[in-house]
Order: sequence, then structure tokens, then C-alpha cells
Amino acid sequence: MELADWGENSTADISVSSGSSCVFPITVRGAASSSEISLKPVHGKLKRLNVATYEYKTKGRYKGTDTFVIKATGKGPKASGTSVITVHATIK
Repeated sequence: MELADWGENSTADISVSSGSSCVFPITVRGAASSSEISLKPVHGKLKRLNVATYEYKTKGRYKGTDTFVIKATGKGPKASGTSVITVHATIK
């Protein structure tokens, strides 16, 4: 997931097979100072691996959609602030 700058909100779409996991980084110019799960997924588990990397694992045998939200704060060369990232997962 790449944001234009810190302080801007964004959305991301991921596709995951049922029962599997997906690791994704939050990439923004500069550095993340903190991040947290703002809204947990209903049909899977979201785990923070480090301040800028998360792992989403779907429930077995579930197919459909899921949504979760991550709130991340950081500072870059042009801006600093908190960004809210809404992730829409398609589970096949």
C-alpha cells in the first residue's frame, strides 16, 4: 500500500485465497513512527509484524469480502501526520 504523503488517507484492494495469508508493507516516503489496527477484519485475522508491515490471514473455507483499517503516523520529506488506510480484501 503506497500513500502519496503522510497525513493523506487512502484505500487499497488485495486478493487472497481462502485459508491463506498475505503480508503487505505500508510504503510512504519517510518513516513510520507508529501504526495500529483501527478496525479489525470480520472474516480473518490481522497481525502487526512491525510498525510498517502487517499480515492478513483469512478464515478457512470463507469466500467473499472483508475490510479492515490501519492508522499509521509518520514523517516524510514533504509532510508528516496520521494516515487512515482502508483495505478491501477479496477472498477467493
